[in-house]
Amino acid sequence: MSFNLALLNEQIQKESQFLDSIQGELRKVLIGQGKMVQRLLIGLLAEGHILLEGVPGLAKTLAVKSLAQAIHTTFHRIQFTPDLLPSDLIGTLIYNQKESSFDVKKGPIFANIILADEINRSPAKVQAALLEAMQEKQVSIGDTTYPLQEPFLVLATQNPIEQEGTYPLPEAQVDRFMLKVKVDYPSQDEEMSMLSLMTANTMPEKVTSVVKPKQIMDARNTVRSIYVDEKIHKYVTDIVFATRYPEEFKIESIVGLIDVGASPRASLNLVRAAKAHAFLQHRGYVTPEDIREIGMDVLRHRVLLSFEAEAEDITVEDIIKTVFDTIPVP
Repeated sequence: MSFNLALLNEQIQKESQFLDSIQGELRKVLIGQGKMVQRLLIGLLAEGHILLEGVPGLAKTLAVKSLAQAIHTTFHRIQFTPDLLPSDLIGTLIYNQKESSFDVKKGPIFANIILADEINRSPAKVQAALLEAMQEKQVSIGDTTYPLQEPFLVLATQNPIEQEGTYPLPEAQVDRFMLKVKVDYPSQDEEMSMLSLMTANTMPEKVTSVVKPKQIMDARNTVRSIYVDEKIHKYVTDIVFATRYPEEFKIESIVGLIDVGASPRASLNLVRAAKAHAFLQHRGYVTPEDIREIGMDVLRHRVLLSFEAEAEDITVEDIIKTVFDTIPVP
């Protein structure tokens, strides 16, 4: 196994070099937000959609658009509003009087990278249409089903500070996102650098295409082959089961604070995202640090708090941190 693992490690160090090129292109227009960029790449490599939560103005749209430009893929930004219809998203049939037939007009969902801006501003029917496309990677218009072109990645945003007139995503549907990433403000030094870049006499450099979609598809196949030891599988299931049955893991401080624990999809996504994180580090095997690094983003939308926890102002991040601090690291 050690010989094979050494060969795999060498192969991945070579095949993951293109990620440095992508990140180099993104740094032309982005200051800071390294964590968000890393999570976008993890979603792309692990075939997982991402929910971004942050106040406006944190470069979420710029990051996603720049990523699409660096990979030479199609990108559509969809602004979700209360009057949006499913047909505005997936497309519809239009009657052609000249031909006496119906023509298909495909919607903006037909792109490689989709930014669903303020997804919680649209009604349930529109959210369901998007989530169905995410899950099935296909869209039905009339009697015909159309596959969505790979790579296909949905990045949805929601504003955490303004909830009036919104339609929060049902918990069962939020579970379909691999990661929920909280996008924070940049540091003061990063914001000063951003001012220097964006308000200078010369325009910032443009992002150029450095990667083809086929490289992403090949990388996805390689990511699946990354080695995960049985001890890592045990570590992952211990973490997930501790959110369901904390008393069995002697985490008495959170007993009664969790209404619903993480689903089996959490275990799968923890391993898949950890493999992608290892690939980003040019490594052919998963370590406990990969699990710990990505764990909060995989679990924060899958653990539901009880009324008691909310009454005591305990956050889901507090619960997950307690679990990670308690479960022994292999």
